[in-house]
Amino acid sequence: MATIAEKYLPLIDSFRKEYQYFPTQNTDFMFANKICLTLLLLMSLKSFSQSNSKAWNPDLGDGRYKNPVINADYSDPDVIKVGDDYYLTASSFNCVPGLPILHSKDLVNWQIINYALPRLVPETVFQQPMHGAGVWAPSWNYHNGEFFIYYPDPDYGIYMVKTKDPSKAWSKPILVLPGKGIIDPTTLRDSDGKVYMAVAWAGSRAGVNSLITVYQLNKAGDSVIDAGKHVYDGHGIDPTIEGPKLYKLNGYYYIFAPAGGVKTGWQLVLRSKNIFGPYERKVVMDQGNSVINGPHQGAMVTVGNSYWFLHFQDKGAYGRVVHLQPMDWVNNWPVIGTDEDGDGKGTPVLSYKKPISLAARHNPAESDEFNSSSMGLPWQWHANPQITWSAQVAGSGILRLFAAPTDANVNFWNLPNLYLQKFPAESFTATAKLKAGFDADNSVGKRGGFIVMGDDYAHVSLVRTASGYALQFASCLNAKKNTAEQLQEPIPFPSDSVWIRLTVVGPAALCKFTYSIDGVNYMGIGNAFNAKPDTWIGAKMGLYCTGKPGTKNGGYIDVDWFRVE
Repeated sequence: MATIAEKYLPLIDSFRKEYQYFPTQNTDFMFANKICLTLLLLMSLKSFSQSNSKAWNPDLGDGRYKNPVINADYSDPDVIKVGDDYYLTASSFNCVPGLPILHSKDLVNWQIINYALPRLVPETVFQQPMHGAGVWAPSWNYHNGEFFIYYPDPDYGIYMVKTKDPSKAWSKPILVLPGKGIIDPTTLRDSDGKVYMAVAWAGSRAGVNSLITVYQLNKAGDSVIDAGKHVYDGHGIDPTIEGPKLYKLNGYYYIFAPAGGVKTGWQLVLRSKNIFGPYERKVVMDQGNSVINGPHQGAMVTVGNSYWFLHFQDKGAYGRVVHLQPMDWVNNWPVIGTDEDGDGKGTPVLSYKKPISLAARHNPAESDEFNSSSMGLPWQWHANPQITWSAQVAGSGILRLFAAPTDANVNFWNLPNLYLQKFPAESFTATAKLKAGFDADNSVGKRGGFIVMGDDYAHVSLVRTASGYALQFASCLNAKKNTAEQLQEPIPFPSDSVWIRLTVVGPAALCKFTYSIDGVNYMGIGNAFNAKPDTWIGAKMGLYCTGKPGTKNGGYIDVDWFRVE
């Protein structure tokens, strides 16, 4: 565990120099300096606890920003403004906790503050990784001081959770509309008090897609009260239309919806004077001559009198990253991005003037010193967690991962106890300091280490052998097809402690592991490889600890810290 001195004395020394702090025998000066030093220490503690990303910052510091504003896998983003605060949520699929909650004051600088869904339901179903299932595209609503999130599970229907404070506990999920293949809900509370919900359809479950359907809800917004009506059929001209967002402006009902597929599609807008149509259509943004492919599925939001649109871009192994676009209105049609040729269809921007000029610059943090007694916000499990998988005891300064048996799995694809987080940028390094606690009599074959997880994956582990500790690289191609891991020959290791570093270089997500005995000098291990996405999510990196099937309890890996730069 890193000591307080190791973490904070360099900060204090820098403050001493900046504020001209020097030891003195004068009592008054000594007292004043002690107060000053205490305040400076508290400031540094606060700064450290709210540390920002060292891998990516979209705020250029000159009144402009660069896209993506969140360079990590927050797919299908939806945003709501309440007062001067903006809140974003996104799909989380089988990752737990689900429904991330991010907060911003300017739509550029975002911090993750919570998750709305501590466990996926039905809980027994998600005890194992259900790749590609779980939480699909969610949406916000706000009414009478309460925040609502509607989210689809494509196998069970539309759920709703709510709270009065997004940073605190959320209600348990309520099933608003049961059914298979119903996805991407969006709700609107109309001026007459009626509540509507528009949805799309997943062909993999429903047997049909490319439709937008509107239902009416009760006033509480927790139950559907009619049979629903299809209001738009995208077959032919707008295939795979999905992800609708429902708004009402200037007497029109608007449905913002992406079409044409995630990687190569376009942003469509429908409008009508009647909630049930008929709707006119217009393409309001596509890739054009930009490098931002498939710019669609997101949310409209206002800043004063200006309009903005947040959407995602699919970047393969890096997942679906979040972009911010300026938005104008021409003849009651939105134009998203910049429209240089004046045809009413926008092209996404890579850089633009910030919506609000605020000094604070931050982006979701990835590093973790494990000095808390609770799970850090960057992390998610691959399934509903068990309390026996890990421990973060107050004051310990470590994350302890216990050696859970792998059961009959031939690889890690169906392993639920993977402690993972998103890739934070196209190029970065991540380093973990690990210490093994494998008892020699009970732990042969137990291992723990650092993994890059996806359809293909690779990891480096500190493993217990009959003769002591060893370091081993393993990889697996097409893991979801039940292929076996390829294990390189273990390297005898002289210690129970190791530093493992991952280096990722874009745009092809080329990954390379190195290791160190002293935390200074690093040596290569294993083969370089290209990270691959998982089902509907980008590649993830993180930690694990396992034992062979049928092994007795006992054994663990202690993670002192995990640092991303």
